[in-house]
Amino acid sequence: MKTIAYIAAAILIFFGVLFIWGAFGGGAPVANIIIGIVSVLIGFGLIFWASRKKASETEQNITLNIDLPGNVSMDTLKCTSCGGTLGPKDVQMVAGAPVVTCPYCNSTYQLSEEPKW
Repeated sequence: MKTIAYIAAAILIFFGVLFIWGAFGGGAPVANIIIGIVSVLIGFGLIFWASRKKASETEQNITLNIDLPGNVSMDTLKCTSCGGTLGPKDVQMVAGAPVVTCPYCNSTYQLSEEPKW
């Protein structure tokens, strides 16, 4: 919708300027100037309307779902530095990798999966 508004605004401004310019060549100069000014104002009004940002367009919610293969049992996750128990709120995704921040010793490290064999 914004693209159509910008195209219509460009057309209106172009023809508005042509009407204003043509008013100085003869014919009915007052009518051409009025039509040109109205067209230019409507064109700039369309540009203003199309450039406004709505709050719903700038807000994004991202949901991350992780599919675990096979039967996975959840072991207690412990910090590698201090041995403190970690919860789900301590794990965050940073640049596509799971990163753990320990609430006890404030150490931060990336989770790595050990081979299953």
